Amino acid sequence: MRLIFLGPPGAGKGTQATRLVKKHGIPQLSTGDMLRAAVAAETPIGLQAKAVMESGGLVSDEIVIGIVADRIEEPDAAKGFILDGFPRTVAQAEALDKMLAEKELKLDLVLELQVDQTALVDRIVKRAEEARANGEPVRKDDDPEIFRQRLDAYNRDTAIVAPYYRERGQLSAIDGMQSIEAVAAQIDAALDACVVTG
Repeated sequence: MRLIFLGPPGAGKGTQATRLVKKHGIPQLSTGDMLRAAVAAETPIGLQAKAVMESGGLVSDEIVIGIVADRIEEPDAAKGFILDGFPRTVAQAEALDKMLAEKELKLDLVLELQVDQTALVDRIVKRAEEARANGEPVRKDDDPEIFRQRLDAYNRDTAIVAPYYRERGQLSAIDGMQSIEAVAAQIDAALDACVVTG
């Protein structure tokens, strides 16, 4: 089962991906974690990434795809994987398709958690207010200004990835405004349908 989770920050991707990892025994792959692991392991592609990062540059799509390609060869990904936070652009989606095709693999499903972004911002503002009221530190991700910037970046760069997969018939839209349990049930139904038709 090879899946991608799409959706804006705060949509609940992490919560649902963690549940699927436990249920199906497949790893959740975050490009940030994979990048750090490749650099630490000093793999050939990790050394390339390290050189770019040390020079203050952004790691290229080619390097990121190389890191994903290496990671999905590991034994724990043999039954599949969940990509979270990748691809972020259509160019990355195309490169991912090409790399998977070269390995004679394909994506099973792309799950897009659709949410009301105004409600998301309200939720983050409320969470930050509650933390302050309880004398707790506000998580960096829960700073409303930082969150709005992340949301803007998502809308500018990543929101266009969903139509790419929709055109290929690989996208399943999930109503992310429901309860965690209801979202989970809708995801499970989409996966069941995918297994039947796929």
